[in-house]
Amino acid sequence: MAGEPSASAPRSPSGAPLSPATLTDADFRLLVETLDDHAILLLDPEGAIVEGNRAAQLLYGCESDDIVGQHFSRFHPVEALDEGNLPKELQQARDSGRFRGEGWLARHDATRFWGETTLTRLNGADGTLRGFAQITRDFTERRQQEELLRASEERFRLIIEGVKDYAIFMLDPGGHIVSWNLGAQHNKGYTAEEIIGQHFSKFYPPEVAARGWPAEELRNALRDGRFEDEGWRVRKDGSRFWASVVITAVYDRAGRHRGFAKVTRDLTERRRITTLEDEGRRMTTFLAMLGHELRNPLAPISNAVELLKREQTESRVLRMTRDIIDRQLKQMTRLIDDLLDVGRITSGKIQLEAKPVRLRDAVTDAADAVRALAAQKEQRLDVQVDAADPWITGDRARIVQVVSNLLHNACKFTSIRGEVCVSLGLGATNAASGLPEAEITVRDNGMGVQPQDLQRIFDLFVQGEQDVARSSGGLGLGLSLVQQLVALHGGRVSVFSSGRPGEGSEFLVQLPSAAKPEPGGGGALRSAGDSLVLVVDDNKDAAETLSLLVQALGYDTRVVHGGVAALEAAKELRPEVMLIDIGMPDLDGHAVVRRLRAELVDPPVAIAVTGYGQASDRETSYEVGFHSHLTKPVDVERLADILTHLLRPVPPPPAR
Repeated sequence: MAGEPSASAPRSPSGAPLSPATLTDADFRLLVETLDDHAILLLDPEGAIVEGNRAAQLLYGCESDDIVGQHFSRFHPVEALDEGNLPKELQQARDSGRFRGEGWLARHDATRFWGETTLTRLNGADGTLRGFAQITRDFTERRQQEELLRASEERFRLIIEGVKDYAIFMLDPGGHIVSWNLGAQHNKGYTAEEIIGQHFSKFYPPEVAARGWPAEELRNALRDGRFEDEGWRVRKDGSRFWASVVITAVYDRAGRHRGFAKVTRDLTERRRITTLEDEGRRMTTFLAMLGHELRNPLAPISNAVELLKREQTESRVLRMTRDIIDRQLKQMTRLIDDLLDVGRITSGKIQLEAKPVRLRDAVTDAADAVRALAAQKEQRLDVQVDAADPWITGDRARIVQVVSNLLHNACKFTSIRGEVCVSLGLGATNAASGLPEAEITVRDNGMGVQPQDLQRIFDLFVQGEQDVARSSGGLGLGLSLVQQLVALHGGRVSVFSSGRPGEGSEFLVQLPSAAKPEPGGGGALRSAGDSLVLVVDDNKDAAETLSLLVQALGYDTRVVHGGVAALEAAKELRPEVMLIDIGMPDLDGHAVVRRLRAELVDPPVAIAVTGYGQASDRETSYEVGFHSHLTKPVDVERLADILTHLLRPVPPPPAR
C-alpha cells in the first residue's frame, strides 16, 4: 500500500521502521568503530591522517594521538617510499576515485604485516576533494598460507621436473599430452615443445596402438580410478623399451574429470636381469638333470674299468685300450663335475664341510690325481710338501679339487717334457687368528698367460690362447671354480705370469690356517669276511659291476633290482650295508630307507649311490637317513674308505 514502509526498510530495536533521517552521525561512528578487522583512516587531501578508528589503532600499534596528524606514509616501509609509490596511490584515488592494492606495511614499532589497502576519494557537496578514506585489512596469515602453498607447489613442480627415472606427465580427458617432465624427455626422447598436444598413443608399438589398447587403458583408469600395466613402448628414435605404466584419473574439487596422470618407468634392464636369472635357474636344473643322465651310463663303465684293472692280462692291446678308456672316462667325469659345480656355486647351493683338513695330505692326493696326465706328456711333477704342515678348517674334497684343477691346468698348458711344481708353505700371520696363512703354489714352465688375459683368467668360460685345433681342450671352467671355492674357504688366489713362452705361470692360493686337531680314538671293528653288502639298482649293468667292484674290495655282496625287492632282501639277508640307487621306478631310494627305519629294529647302514649330485640332493639323503651320498660314477677310493670305516676287521680278544 502506498505510503507504508517496505518490509526491508531499517527498523529500530523495538521493531519500528527507521527512516534515513533517523540515522545520526553517532550511528555511523558506531558502525565504523564496530568494524574491528577493518582499520579505517580519514585522510586530508594531502594524505595526512585526520582520524582513525579503534581497529586502526590496534593494527598499527599506537593510540589515536600518535596517529592523528601523521602522514599515512608513516605506516609504509622505507623501500616503498623510495620507490615513490605513495603519491601514485593518492593520484590514482584522486583521478579515478579509488585505489586498491596489497603490500607490506609497517606498524608503529616497525614490525611488518601484509595488508590489503583501499583508498577512496571523498567529495564535498560541490564535488571538490575533501580527502580520502583508507581501509586496511591484515592479510599476513593469508599471505603466509599462500606462500606455503606456493612453495609447496614449487617444490612439487621441481620434484616432478627433476625426476629422471620416471616419465611423469598429464593427459587431457581425450588422452592428449598437456605437461612433460625431464624424466619423460629422458625416457622417451621428445622435448616438451615436440610432444605437448599430441596423443599419448604415439608411444605404443603400431600393432598395439592399432588394436585400441591406449584408449582401453584410459577407459580402465576412468572406471577404476587407476590402471597399471607393463609392456613394450617406443621412443622417438624408434627403439623399444619395456615399461611399467600407471595411469590415474584426475578430478578437481568439484568432482569434474580433468584428465589423467601418467607415470612410466623404463624396466628394460630389470627385465633383462630377471630373464637372465630365469635362464640361469633353468640352466642349473638342466645341468643337474644332464649330470644325472650322463652319470648313469658312466657308472657301469667306470666299474668295469676298475674290474679290468684288477685282472691279470698279458695282452698289450687290452691293457692299452683299458687305460685309454680309464683316462677318457676320468676326463668326462671331471667335465661333468665342473659343469655341476658351476651351477651349484652360481646359484648359491653349494655347501662345504667344516672339518680339520691336513693340507699336506690334500696336496699329495691332488698330485696323485694328475700323475697320469703328467706321465703321458713325460713331464716332471715335483711335489714339495715337507717344509711345513699347516691345517685348515674346510672341505677336504674341495681343497683337493682346487689343487688338482691348478695342476691339471699347468700340465695341460705345459709342453712335453716340461716341469710342473706344487709346493706347500706358510705366509704372513693372519691378524684375526694369530696363525700364519697357508700357501699353496703351483708353478710351470709352459706358455704362460698373456697380459691381456690376466685380469679375466678366473672368469667363466675364459681360456688362454690355444692353437686352431684347440689341442688343450676344456671348457674354461677350472680356474673359475678354483677362485670361487677358495673364496668360500675364506682365502684368495692370485696369478703371476710374464706371458713369455717357457717362463710359464705361477698360481698362489692363500688360506687361513687352523690349529692342529687333537688325535681321536678308533671306532668299533668287525670282520670283513662276515660282512654283507646289498647292492640295489634298477640298472642291471650298474648293479652287477658295482657288486663285482665291492667284491674286489673284499666284501660279500648280493644284488637286487628295485625298491620293493630291496626291502624284502634286507629283511631276509640282514646286510650290514646297503648301496642304494635313488631314482628307481617302483620305490625310490628315499622311500626304501624310510621303510627300513620304520620296519626294522636295527636297520642296515644305507649309502646313496646316485646320479643326483646337487647340494639339495645330498641334504635330502641325509635327512631321510642315508649315512653317505656318493654320485655316479662312484669314487672307488672313497667307497673303500667308507666301507673300511664301517666294516673294518675286529681284532681277536686277548688270550686268557
